[in-house]
Amino acid sequence: MKRLHVHVGVADIQSSIPFYAKMFGCEPTVVKSDYAKWQLEDPKVNFAISARGAPVGLNHLGIQVDNDAELGEMKSRLDTIEGDVLEQVGTACCYARSDKYWINDPANIPWETFHTLDSIPVFNDEQTAGCCVPEPVANKEAQSGCCVPSSNPFKKSCC
Repeated sequence: MKRLHVHVGVADIQSSIPFYAKMFGCEPTVVKSDYAKWQLEDPKVNFAISARGAPVGLNHLGIQVDNDAELGEMKSRLDTIEGDVLEQVGTACCYARSDKYWINDPANIPWETFHTLDSIPVFNDEQTAGCCVPEPVANKEAQSGCCVPSSNPFKKSCC
């Protein structure tokens, strides 16, 4: 079975956890000083937030798989897409060791497909500030604020 993965960079973990806990109706399944994850069954999603110096906002999207066969199937799908696929075997990221494939979508948003092998006690092997999106696929373009909804519910936004 496959599970959608969404990873959002936040400014402050401790103030963000209550928002998402209320949004999802449950506490996170993993909590660290700089990271939290909800392994949700309804909706079926792996939703993670981190405060590690990366820009605030959408960090990357992904599809988590349950086994090597599903990862191989996803790799075959990625191979049919025009673009470079980056392979990571046994990589450490987000307090887990995983096999992964990365690619950017047409909007330059990094996507990973991954099979988690085990949990680990550190965020990643390098203990770098940002998240685990590898440099070759990291979205370096500045995010445009043109469609940010207004905080006033009566004012129309561009979206």
